[in-house]
Amino acid sequence: MGLAKRIIPCLDVKDGTTVKGTNFVNLRLAGDPVELGKAYSDMGADELVFLDITASHEGRKTFTDMVTRVAAEVNIPFTVGGGVNELSDVERLLYAGADKVSVNSAALRHPDLIDEIAKRFGSQVCVCAIDARFSDGVWTCYVNGGRVPTDRILTEWASEVADRGAGEILFTSMNHDGVKQGFALEALATLHESLPIPVIASGGAGCMKDFLDAFTEGKADAALAASVFHFGEIAIPDLKAYLRANGIKTRM
Repeated sequence: MGLAKRIIPCLDVKDGTTVKGTNFVNLRLAGDPVELGKAYSDMGADELVFLDITASHEGRKTFTDMVTRVAAEVNIPFTVGGGVNELSDVERLLYAGADKVSVNSAALRHPDLIDEIAKRFGSQVCVCAIDARFSDGVWTCYVNGGRVPTDRILTEWASEVADRGAGEILFTSMNHDGVKQGFALEALATLHESLPIPVIASGGAGCMKDFLDAFTEGKADAALAASVFHFGEIAIPDLKAYLRANGIKTRM
């Protein structure tokens, strides 16, 4: 059956509080990120992702104290992103307790950052997050928390990211984010076929079948979601049981 598929709750953090929006806007509060992270760890989540969603836009650093508190409370790997612009940011977050660091805007502006992280800390530390929007037949990559379009195309940038040494890609479809109508399956399958590294599906989870589709049709290695977990719509143990009943290997 291959490697177990991973279930990853994502906590978007703004001003120290977990928030969740639709299509990257209209945010609503979802709770304390440390408490939520511990709860998900206890429920059987495989990993966690914490994203400081306004760090790049506001030009400041990801807060480190939250990472330290999370590390003290959870016993599963977690990734931290937002405002990571240079090696010293990566070093600071890893020292605070993060297992992986996610880069997005800074990597698009300075692709060499991916090479530097992989060389200094290892590919397994470097998660490259890609926020892309589908319009006029093209997936365009965005920076600054989905606020600013670039001239980079999803598949081309993803291939370069892999070539530069990133350990995995976190692909978020901005069209699907928070809409709860399923993941971007065709784009996910295309990434799977063209890349030698794992792909995490993000944006669109609304029911358990959406996760199943992400793993079967989308060929994703992991599926990330936020609101369906934060607001109690899907329980992680139930989701894993459902996936196993449908032939998907998951960690117990």
